[in-house]
Amino acid sequence: MAMLMAHTDSMRTNVADLKNHISYYLSLAEKGEVVEVCKRNIPMALIIPVQKTKINRTVLGLGKGSVVERCDLTEPMISTDDWNMLHSQDL
Repeated sequence: MAMLMAHTDSMRTNVADLKNHISYYLSLAEKGEVVEVCKRNIPMALIIPVQKTKINRTVLGLGKGSVVERCDLTEPMISTDDWNMLHSQDL
């Protein structure tokens, strides 16, 4: 069917063999192997495995109740007079 290449866990096949056995080569890629496709013994393509995405295991609302508000977050922290004083120093 296909010849093993001499280097690093990859297989080599030709286009005709790939057409006839595509499921086999895709299953190899799914298992993590690289398949090199050749046309007249000249490499022309690689079939490489896709990295599997990790499942998001974030639990929303986990920190609920862990923050204590000590003031109104919509109000300024300093008085308007102090703010104006700071602003006039920038000039």
